[in-house]
Amino acid sequence: MDPQLGQIFNFIMAIMPFLAIIVVAGVGGTAFSTWLKIRNGYPLSTSWGIPLHPKTDQEAVERIKLLTTENAQLRAEVGSLKDRLETVERIITDEPHRLAREIDSLSLDKGGRA
Repeated sequence: MDPQLGQIFNFIMAIMPFLAIIVVAGVGGTAFSTWLKIRNGYPLSTSWGIPLHPKTDQEAVERIKLLTTENAQLRAEVGSLKDRLETVERIITDEPHRLAREIDSLSLDKGGRA
């Protein structure tokens, strides 16, 4: 083997770990940056800086409307269930004799008769 070729090979092998570190840092930084953009709701962009926006067609718009309506209905239902649960919790945690007295007062009319 030519001694000059051996020196070049040794030089390349000496700098190879540093090149690998630079490549890994670049790829890792890009992946981390993309992850942060996705996590925080920023639009992704091409290598030229042009933002990538998802294409919305009429079907997607209708699906979003349906999901928004369903979400509102479910939130209303959860609200009513919370109210009912609060009532049940109040009934359970009240003193038993007080609850019985309130029930008796509801069953009696104003004249004191059942």
